[in-house]
Amino acid sequence: MLKTFPKTHITIAAAATVVVTAAILMSPSADVEAKRMSYALDLEQGTASEIISQKPRQKQARTPEKSVKSESQPEDTAAESGPEVAENTPEPAPVESEPRLKWQSFDIESGDTLSSLFKKAGFNDGMMLSVIHGEGEADKIQRLYAGETIRFGIDSEGGLAAVELQRNLLETLKIARQEGTFSGETVIRKPEPRPAFASGTIDDSLYLAARDAGLNDRLTMKLAGIFGWDIDFVYDVRKGDRFEVVYEELYLDGEKFDTGRILSARFINRGEENLALLYTDSNGESDYYSPDGKSMRKAFLRTPISARVSSPFNLQRRHPVLDVVRPHEGTDYAAPPGTPIKAAGNGRVQFAGWKGGYGRTVVLKHGDNITTLYAHMSRIGKGIKNGTRVKQGETIGYVGSSGMVTGPHLHYEFRLNGSPRNSRTVKLPDAQPIPATEMVRFKKFAGQQIAQFDAFKKNYQHLALASED
Repeated sequence: MLKTFPKTHITIAAAATVVVTAAILMSPSADVEAKRMSYALDLEQGTASEIISQKPRQKQARTPEKSVKSESQPEDTAAESGPEVAENTPEPAPVESEPRLKWQSFDIESGDTLSSLFKKAGFNDGMMLSVIHGEGEADKIQRLYAGETIRFGIDSEGGLAAVELQRNLLETLKIARQEGTFSGETVIRKPEPRPAFASGTIDDSLYLAARDAGLNDRLTMKLAGIFGWDIDFVYDVRKGDRFEVVYEELYLDGEKFDTGRILSARFINRGEENLALLYTDSNGESDYYSPDGKSMRKAFLRTPISARVSSPFNLQRRHPVLDVVRPHEGTDYAAPPGTPIKAAGNGRVQFAGWKGGYGRTVVLKHGDNITTLYAHMSRIGKGIKNGTRVKQGETIGYVGSSGMVTGPHLHYEFRLNGSPRNSRTVKLPDAQPIPATEMVRFKKFAGQQIAQFDAFKKNYQHLALASED
């Protein structure tokens, strides 16, 4: 019968049968087709890369395993791109999301206790004790202060899963339940410091000029403290004196929330320039120095209190109570009762107690045969007693009117080898300068800081001129 058909027809029919059969064998199931779509093939390189498919997977009956080899691909590449590779690809493990907690938050006020706060959140003292006796720093939750915020994390079953005590914007005590036990740790956030510049001219007082320049009270006090060893800000400051400050503004989550350190400062007093740079040495110790490496800090404070002089050093003064000429071997500073009095320098307490007409008095013994005396205190500082070591700037007592006085004030004496000296004019010994081993490092740093300072100043002046236009 085949003989009745021309050979051409037979050849065409055979070719068609081969094509149809090959198409059937090579056609994948729906499942395999979906899997194949999740790969991108590079035929020239012979590689396969996965593409995430948005189409949901459906389980289908598998087709008989066939190895289909492409002539344009090596054998190993064909195997990678075939159904077997897709079928053996492991499913990604499901991601278990943490259970969401319901939070109750309370602002801590004066009179609040940890027990009362737990009760407000719906938990008894037994639960509170479980938290306190937990691991790590959990017991620190007992120290509460007004102004802080505490919040309780409650799970879906109503149990306590976490407690957070926010001390401030930077410090939070976090306590979490783990396998039935509470564990706590203190988390400290580090703000991002950004340099800022302020400049001002004194017309009335440093405080008012600094406020007009945008400096807060803390930065103003710091500025006065940096130059306070050389400049008496009560008597030495004159109208027209100028200051320039590069300081840190602190940011959290892109928003400014506070100010940090003063990085460099210039104060021009009566035409004389004073420049201070904050330098951290190789041991991590930071202090302010002049560009030539001398410490801005002296071994002694010029004044132990920020107040006006009510009676200066005068060896021919007439005593206001006895009405006789009696040397006034110190300087009196009038200030409200209770004003803190600072130690003028590092030393040891030589005397602390009642001293005749001086009233409540502290005498400090320093190096180089120097002693300082602080009299007429309302009370002596906590822990200040004979033999106690004190540091410069430490509070040793409070202004009062004890002893033979007419009103509250501090009587301050500075003695060298037992002889009285005028504390406001005596040459004060310097603190240690930059050591020779640090000088190369310091000089490089100082050059960079001064360049930064000048760049800030130039930009500030440019902006000021632009605003005037």
